[in-house]
Amino acid sequence: MSQASISVSDDDDSVLSTATRRQAQATGNIFLEGPFAPVDRETTATALQVTGSIPEELDGLYVRIGPNPLKAPQDPRKYHWFTGDGMVHGVRLSGGEALWYRNRWIGSKSVQRKLGRDPVPGKTRGIFDTVNTNVYGHAGRVWASVEAGPAPVQLDSELTSVRHGLFDSEPTVPFTAHPHRDPVSGDLHAITYDAIQHKTLNYVRVSAKGQVDKIVRIPVKHGPMVHDCAITRSQVIVLDLPVTFSWWEMIKRSPFPYSWNPKHGARVGLLPREGEASDIRWFDVDPCYVFHPCNAYDLPDGSVVLDVVVHQHMFDQSRIGPEADTHPSFERWTLPAGGQRVVREMISRRDQEFPRPDERRFAQRYRYAYTVEFSVDMAGGQSVLKHDLDTRTTTEHRFAEHLKPGEFVFVPRRADSAEDEGWLMGFVSNLNTGLGEYHVLDASDLSAPASAVVQLPAPVPLGFHGNWVGAADLGGGR
Repeated sequence: MSQASISVSDDDDSVLSTATRRQAQATGNIFLEGPFAPVDRETTATALQVTGSIPEELDGLYVRIGPNPLKAPQDPRKYHWFTGDGMVHGVRLSGGEALWYRNRWIGSKSVQRKLGRDPVPGKTRGIFDTVNTNVYGHAGRVWASVEAGPAPVQLDSELTSVRHGLFDSEPTVPFTAHPHRDPVSGDLHAITYDAIQHKTLNYVRVSAKGQVDKIVRIPVKHGPMVHDCAITRSQVIVLDLPVTFSWWEMIKRSPFPYSWNPKHGARVGLLPREGEASDIRWFDVDPCYVFHPCNAYDLPDGSVVLDVVVHQHMFDQSRIGPEADTHPSFERWTLPAGGQRVVREMISRRDQEFPRPDERRFAQRYRYAYTVEFSVDMAGGQSVLKHDLDTRTTTEHRFAEHLKPGEFVFVPRRADSAEDEGWLMGFVSNLNTGLGEYHVLDASDLSAPASAVVQLPAPVPLGFHGNWVGAADLGGGR
């Protein structure tokens, strides 16, 4: 693989030929092929072709991260999608223009060594330092993170890795891929775990200024994989579900030693924000798996509403990534004040993932949830979905058959805009060219054509999570 960092222009034919060759690779592992296939270089581009109009109000960076192995796996058939080296992809917008596109590997020890670069400073923590799952702004800076132990990585305004660290605290506790910011206080809330500590989860709170100011140790069994959590105004929600650490997979030298465990009961916990582990109330639920909640809120009677994407199972047969037959649906879970079992209500049976609300409404009653149709295959033509939770109706923006979308996130037009007054944005893979595109949609009129499409001069592999980072969290960088 090439290890060079290059700059390209719109007429660089080598990029298109590289993308075409990338699509044609056959590895025996879907997560290394087609729209999932890793790119082999870092790219900077400033001459970007735009169709439509980029909204003038957007001043910041859309950035997404995903696995992108720098070196081809020795046995591609055993490569697990969740374990690849992290790479961030970003588009900087300002003044109605797309100023640049960049992609950069996250500076783990192994990546820096292979690229001949100096190590990134700071403490990495844990038995591995690959960071590949989420990227977001907090405390005036950009951070990338992963679950199962490692400290986050701080990025500069041009996506270069700056340092490892748990924000402005010592990394003495594991962190997560999915912290959630309270829109009222600015604090981050997270449920975390360490891959080698199988009997403990952690509730970690990080202040708006970047200081860890609360840790609660939560006893569990079997080492559950807790990918995400949710918060209400009074509670932190803990998902203890039957994907757990597997000694058998470890003995077989599996790169990802977690699997479906029917012996591990499925339950959801409510931890009072100011409480301790002994204060948790647990609610039973039928065996299933949840990667991503959308939002949660308290009801006046003390019950809690939690909206989630639910998989029927996970890592039951596949050892390389999510199975194609888990049929993830969007459900509303109610944790009743006077009960001990989750009450489940179906919102949408369509296969979907990556649920996102308007984040100004985190931990509060809200109306709109946004998801993306999800399929582990090479097909395009999926939709971004907008669920109206008051009327129980769904509208959509369907992409052409040669386009395959990833996660889309909501950005309000103004701080005081209505809940759906703003834009949905995300990366899309063009299956014909092998290159990436960045789409901006009008959230209030989702069926309309895109407000803007930015053609990118490099592939953007289907990855995990991204966010809009406003200029205030970029340190003024352009």
